[in-house]
Amino acid sequence: MTDEVLDAVTDGSTAGARGFWKLPGGFERLLAQWSATGPVACAEAECLGGVGERRAAVWVDGTPEVGPWGEPAKTRFWRAVSPISQALRHLGVRRSLGEDEFDAVGLGRHRDNDGWISSSTS
Repeated sequence: MTDEVLDAVTDGSTAGARGFWKLPGGFERLLAQWSATGPVACAEAECLGGVGERRAAVWVDGTPEVGPWGEPAKTRFWRAVSPISQALRHLGVRRSLGEDEFDAVGLGRHRDNDGWISSSTS
């Protein structure tokens, strides 16, 4: 979430208590409203060199249904399952062999907001 989006969706109240770093005050109400028409996930990732933290939660029918998931991730077989992949799976994302849900939807294409912004303008 860019600082501009953060400013646009906050209502000035304190951020929610779900453990997110940038979940602005009031944004949970928007997530609840949006989820009335279908499930909505909120996810954060802060990584540098493969080390970092991830958090995700899913809202359904106006209420937080699952999560927040955070690190340490659950382990499926020999591989850790990230909180973001868990949320995407809850939204119905299916992965192929050798990839996780995060990669299946292309979230690994860019490493920061600037990459996403520049790809949307080209």
